[in-house]
Amino acid sequence: AAAAAPKKVLVVTVTTGFRHSSIPTAEKILSELATKSGKFTVEFVRQPDGMPKAPSRPRPGQKGENAPEHQAALAQFAEAEKAHKAAMAAWMPKVKVALEKLSPANLKNYDAVLFASTTGDDFPLPDHQGFLDWIASGKAFIGVHAATDTLKQFVPYVAMIGGAFRTHGPQVTVECINQDPSHAACAKLPARWTVFDEIYEFKSFERPRVHGLLTLDKHPQTNAPDDNPVAWARNHGRGRVFYTSLGHREDVWDPTYTQGGRKNPPEVALQFQEHLLGGILWALGLAEGKIAHQK
Repeated sequence: AAAAAPKKVLVVTVTTGFRHSSIPTAEKILSELATKSGKFTVEFVRQPDGMPKAPSRPRPGQKGENAPEHQAALAQFAEAEKAHKAAMAAWMPKVKVALEKLSPANLKNYDAVLFASTTGDDFPLPDHQGFLDWIASGKAFIGVHAATDTLKQFVPYVAMIGGAFRTHGPQVTVECINQDPSHAACAKLPARWTVFDEIYEFKSFERPRVHGLLTLDKHPQTNAPDDNPVAWARNHGRGRVFYTSLGHREDVWDPTYTQGGRKNPPEVALQFQEHLLGGILWALGLAEGKIAHQK
């Protein structure tokens, strides 16, 4: 009976950088997937109240960078930026308290951690190396979308997840190539899967260190040919890591989402859910998927 008990997944949606509007939708869908599968439960580490809003840098008008009105706006922006930094410093202790659930001692109560569009280079884990050691001990890590825009300056984290967010262009329709139909994350996807979403460019990505799941034969922004990763899996010690860069948009997650119109038909959202669920179950050791040798 103990062996058949649902696995425990700790879902983290805390951000110290950009915050995606799709996070509440992601939380809803992840709860639904857990309930429907019956194979795992989810518990959330959510954003503390009161995150200060960052000011927007003013753009030069028709008169250019040196126009007095633009220089005045830049001066106001500099003051607003100082105030924002001070407000963030006052708010960050709340984030540290929220993330105490990721301490090595508390992580012993979970089988996996899922970062759903977390962001921030200053993401204050209680014990950065302890977190990675917990995964390597045989646990699971799942990263969705901006999980690669988290801890980009902490090289061991980037090595664990497999790459770091560099930039992105406008949202666009792409055809994702299914690299491994035998893997649970891709088993229910077509050979070429069309989706409209925000497509990342990565740095510190090394193809030999991951097992490819989804890729593009041509990047929509850079036109780089041959291999542009979208999703992958890898081993970290004895632990399993699954990452998908999709999931920026609400209508990628939710087939019933209607606010502001849809770019993706409902069947694409259902396919994304199968992709994500397969990745989660594989990471938990509950679904098929062989990992090719990694350097």
